[in-house]
Amino acid sequence: MLFTSYEFLGFLLVVFVMYYLLPGRAQWSFLLIASYAFYFMADPRYLIFIMITTASTFLAAKSISNHKASFDAWFKEHKKEMEKEEKKAAKAKEHSLEKKIFLCCLLFNLGILAVTKYTNFTISNINSLLSAFGKADGLSFVNLVIPMGISFYTFQSMGYLIDVYNGKFEAQKNPLKFALFVSFFPQLVQGPISRYADLSQTLYEEHRFDWKTVSFGLERILWGFFKKLVIADRILVPVKAIIADTDAYSGFYVFAGAMFYALELYCDFTGGIDITIGVAETMGIKVTENFIRPYFSKNIKEYWNRWHITMGTWFTDYIFYPISASQFMMKLSKKSRARLGNNLGKRVPVYLSSFIVWFTTGIWHGASWNFIVWGLGNFVVIMISQELEPFYRWFHSKVNVAGTFGWRLFQVIRTVLIMSSLRMFDCYRDVPLTIKMFGSIFTDTHLWQFNPEAFVAMGLTIDDYIVVFIGLIVLVTVSLLQRSGSVREKIAATAGPVRFIIWYVLFMATLIFGAYGIGYSASQFIYNQF
Repeated sequence: MLFTSYEFLGFLLVVFVMYYLLPGRAQWSFLLIASYAFYFMADPRYLIFIMITTASTFLAAKSISNHKASFDAWFKEHKKEMEKEEKKAAKAKEHSLEKKIFLCCLLFNLGILAVTKYTNFTISNINSLLSAFGKADGLSFVNLVIPMGISFYTFQSMGYLIDVYNGKFEAQKNPLKFALFVSFFPQLVQGPISRYADLSQTLYEEHRFDWKTVSFGLERILWGFFKKLVIADRILVPVKAIIADTDAYSGFYVFAGAMFYALELYCDFTGGIDITIGVAETMGIKVTENFIRPYFSKNIKEYWNRWHITMGTWFTDYIFYPISASQFMMKLSKKSRARLGNNLGKRVPVYLSSFIVWFTTGIWHGASWNFIVWGLGNFVVIMISQELEPFYRWFHSKVNVAGTFGWRLFQVIRTVLIMSSLRMFDCYRDVPLTIKMFGSIFTDTHLWQFNPEAFVAMGLTIDDYIVVFIGLIVLVTVSLLQRSGSVREKIAATAGPVRFIIWYVLFMATLIFGAYGIGYSASQFIYNQF
């Protein structure tokens, strides 16, 4: 069910009214029913997958938590009677039991994710190998159901399981409350990947109707609709045209397409997240922010601290740190420093851990080589940037430009250009073709290619481009204002008529200039496929 569809708006209206009509103690139960209904309407088969993940994770986490509590009580009672080695053996035995439960659940659920998303990708690569060795008959592809948002709810559930295993908090005792944490409908489509310790603080509480909270949520939803319908779905038209006809659109058009896609992806993804956060906020529930003005970043590392934040922190906390601190990496670090010297040797485990993280990040985004290359491209850029830090320090010691507006602007433009270039692997979905089209920017670009009629031929009128340009100005203005605090708070502090005019103009702009209506093929949010 598209966030921007009439069906979703009708569904949301019913949920909102019922939520506040019901007694506070029944609100979270109703949200669970609504979330399962939302998922059922997408495809009844999806419910089987999310319920299996929910049940297995709940039981495993509860078992681990119960074992921890029982062992701690037993150990506290008997530790005075035990020798040091006996204590050590008892702890090791308990840890081994908990680890078995943890690994069984982790591998089971990640296995479901791997089978549904990566089976045909694996078959395709096996067939390519067979073909290379002269075998014409390959394996047949499998028609599997890929549940909506499976990567999001699987990672969210596994994050919860890891936290329980690491003793950060006790497992949720109520299976229905845990089911709501996994299936909370606003974030099923495209995240964010919430942490239990954060979302649970407001998810199960009783919430009374508060006009400021509700109005702020509605404003956030409207802002998301504006970004998605007015900008993202409109600029998507020339993006598709450029990608579809590589013979006609090369050189300068490839560069233009990359810039268009950067805008389209940002407005699509952040627009969906705005709707998610806004829907939750109308019901008094706080969902983690997922973006903090990423296109203002001065380098790629900073960019990934601002873009899809919950995904980045998930990979950092649950993959990078455990791998980099593992016994294998400790041994590798020792050997590397002995053979390569302390300065270079100590970086080998960090870079290897980063490589694994970025490979996983790439394949998480999609079961194809273009996403893997995209992920590894990010890894290469970040590693090169880190290796060049001594040069940067030397440069700034000689040329005093650090902190100036011109230098900051250069850094921001550089980041946007690098990220847009890497995202071309996402656009063309074919590694050799992407490299070819990227190369054409430098070999096939001429000044006379800038032809307004050619851009109109891509499917948008000049008026459409003007709308996109005005929308871009609004985006940049809001982003600049956000640096000094919440824009909604600033608007709320103005006089009533001013507030009304601002939101009325945004509403009418979305209503009039939004890409929807009869004959319009609605565009699903990009991250819905994950």
